[in-house]
Amino acid sequence: MTGDLTEAVVAAQAGDEEAFRILYRNLQPGLLRYLTALVGPDAEDVASETWLQISRDLSRFTGGEFRAWAVTIARNRAMDHLRRQRRRPSLPVPVQELNDLAGDADTAERAGETIGTESALALIATLPPREAEAVLLRAVIGLDAETAGRVLGRRPGAVRTAAHRGLRRLAALLDRGDEPEPSDGERVAPPRPRPTPQVSQAEPADG
Repeated sequence: MTGDLTEAVVAAQAGDEEAFRILYRNLQPGLLRYLTALVGPDAEDVASETWLQISRDLSRFTGGEFRAWAVTIARNRAMDHLRRQRRRPSLPVPVQELNDLAGDADTAERAGETIGTESALALIATLPPREAEAVLLRAVIGLDAETAGRVLGRRPGAVRTAAHRGLRRLAALLDRGDEPEPSDGERVAPPRPRPTPQVSQAEPADG
């Protein structure tokens, strides 16, 4: 993470409320988009649960990529929510609204400029789960391939490949101008929770 964010984490751990607000402002937009793709209209509720746990467990964070730690908490909360609700994520937004998504030769960084919309998230939710989460973590949250790999429990190369394939699928769908009809097994849904990707810290509590 950036130096500014590192300083904010340290200050927030010492009880600085303004520093915690800085963390919130930096992470909340990406977390909310990520959670929207996972749990649909309940994203704000799950995000609130996520920040409550981040606040409670912040003192246990002892270094590393703070974004990865936060998104792991969000991912676990999303899976808990889906388990409680017993339903799949769904965002019924027309694919035609995705007019400016990056083409198949573009990187996740460039794609991130257009993936923040609800319509884009709806389309991402139709991708195979591995590709969808790779695109979300790389383009929406902004994690590098190595860090995203730790969150997902996969090799960095596999994450890069999945993200690239996902972006190519999205570009192809836009070129055709239609919306896919995925099978139940091809909607994004978080797999089993991964432990927080840092050896030096205690895992956040599930509660």
